[in-house]
Amino acid sequence: MECRSGCAACCIAPSISSAIPGMPEGKSAGIRCVQLTPEGRCRIFGRPERPAVCSSLQPGREMCGATAAEAMQQLQQWEQLTEPD
Repeated sequence: MECRSGCAACCIAPSISSAIPGMPEGKSAGIRCVQLTPEGRCRIFGRPERPAVCSSLQPGREMCGATAAEAMQQLQQWEQLTEPD
């Protein structure tokens, strides 16, 4: 499956604990990554400073669903299920 153009759910919904250029402490769930363009593209895609967790996310039906809204909903649900108590 290819990334859905402009979706960006994986750059917004999950928390990222590793440093991101411009976000040295990572980012909280639901916060838009500073490296995300207005068009929903990653400015550091394919570059060595991109966090490994971001590079490990691969588009797929289970994560992305049929629409960007479904992707956001699924990733938010996974984020809630994996939140520390």
